[in-house]
Amino acid sequence: MHRYYRRADRAPAELPFRCDGFARDALISSPSGERLALSELPPFLRALLVTDGTVTKILEAYFWEPVAVDTVEQRFEAAQQPVSWISVGVGDCCLIRDARLCGVDSGRSFAEAFSLIRTELIPPAFRQRLIDREIGIGVLIRDSGMESYREVMDVGLDRTADGGTAVFRTYRIIIDGRPVILITEYFPLSLYR
Repeated sequence: MHRYYRRADRAPAELPFRCDGFARDALISSPSGERLALSELPPFLRALLVTDGTVTKILEAYFWEPVAVDTVEQRFEAAQQPVSWISVGVGDCCLIRDARLCGVDSGRSFAEAFSLIRTELIPPAFRQRLIDREIGIGVLIRDSGMESYREVMDVGLDRTADGGTAVFRTYRIIIDGRPVILITEYFPLSLYR
């Protein structure tokens, strides 16, 4: 949860890709100050950053193999600081989930996703399926027929565990008009070049 503490809040007009999927001169940056023009990213990776659909299905169509969601870690944790993007206050208990999206045939890791979930705001049946790690969050939302809206909050660069570069996007999922889930997806740049 700590990765979301003290993240800069942006006014709605400043949110990347809030209304458009095109930002001609936009740059993304890393915490160390490294910068990269969005125009230099591979086209498919740019599409992943702006999509408001289920990433798993898009990856399956692009890489042409089934994609499995492997939950690496899942736990409940109390917030030590507020996370304003989904209205989490100090002491609120959230479900933390770290997952990998891997090709079933190739074994390649296409993305890693870190989620912060306000479980008390989602219907009980949905909550239980999520806790039971049945399927990925996007597929679960689609299969449940739950109406939702995704809003991209941030995009940028980060380092992977092996020292490579990853492009990330953070978005929130709004259900019944309330921000409920915050997800950051990391895409290894070398895989998409």
